[in-house]
Amino acid sequence: MTIRALIVDDSALIRRVLSDILNEDPKIKVVGTAVNGKDGLEKVKKLRPDVVLLDNVMPVLDGLTTLARIMRECPTPAVIVSALGEKAEEITLTAFEYGAVDVIEKPSGILSQSMPEMAEEICRNVRTASKANLKNLECMRDLELQNPEKGEKKETRFRKKAASVRNILAIGASTGGPRALEKLISSFPAEIPAAVLVVQHMPPGFTASLSKRLDAKSALRVKEAQEGDRVEEGTVLIAPGNYHMEIVRNKVNGPEEEVVHLSCSPKELGSRPSVNVLFRSVAPVYGSRVISLVLTGMNCDGADGAEEIKKMGGKIIAEARSSCVVYGMPGEIVRRNLADLVLPLDKMAEEIIRLIE
Repeated sequence: MTIRALIVDDSALIRRVLSDILNEDPKIKVVGTAVNGKDGLEKVKKLRPDVVLLDNVMPVLDGLTTLARIMRECPTPAVIVSALGEKAEEITLTAFEYGAVDVIEKPSGILSQSMPEMAEEICRNVRTASKANLKNLECMRDLELQNPEKGEKKETRFRKKAASVRNILAIGASTGGPRALEKLISSFPAEIPAAVLVVQHMPPGFTASLSKRLDAKSALRVKEAQEGDRVEEGTVLIAPGNYHMEIVRNKVNGPEEEVVHLSCSPKELGSRPSVNVLFRSVAPVYGSRVISLVLTGMNCDGADGAEEIKKMGGKIIAEARSSCVVYGMPGEIVRRNLADLVLPLDKMAEEIIRLIE
């Protein structure tokens, strides 16, 4: 079935570039364009597209306001197509709060060498957005509205550092992941006896804002990973956009310790960072101390790495279809019979704590 897309952008050039990109994909057809948010909202109601691509900075009605109204008046999967700039953090976080399926970088130049790769990413995001479960997007927004601690970091107690990391929670997520991570990580207690490692498919610049957001809402310390960061209990390390994150053993500074290694090696399954890369790296280092979680997301990233974790005695938890925005990644875990547990998002934290304490 052909995916019907609507492009909303005040730039005639961008409208043409995006139209050309999408119409080259045999599974996508651009059914209309709009010059501002007001025009876009009217065309969403008239054309009933499967996916809307929204610029953020537009006259009359900006993209985020338009997004909020679309989700309220005519719910439709939406992707924010934004130029990264000073307000990237604010745009990203607000877009996900308002119900965007994804936020991607706007094409910067028609003749850019990276244009073919960017075009494939845009088409892939539109195809993924068309499969989004809007009911679960709505559910996550409701959870945010009900959270009395929204925007306030929970109190943390002084914690004595363990001599070694007792457990590793390795998490992979893609489409719908930012909301899922917020719900999950904010449910962990400060004294959880585990280090948390996260790969969330996001472009450069966006993972920094996600890390700050999660840090503000969690009892744990959350940061975007840097080369050489130590793996420590009570700390969440998020792979930066456009870098694979691996865990390696380091003997340079005294006793052997596990640290982060970042690389720009080739993408895997179209993604960098890759869930598979993280999972494969932790399997031999931590063995049976690993619990891997595969959350909402398209395609199958994480399944190959989960097989390695399973071989080393670790456990695999897949998010249940009932809470996923997109069931691709966890669905592949279930299809391969790799899952020790299949749980909806709101049951995960409780079960993980039971397993590791």
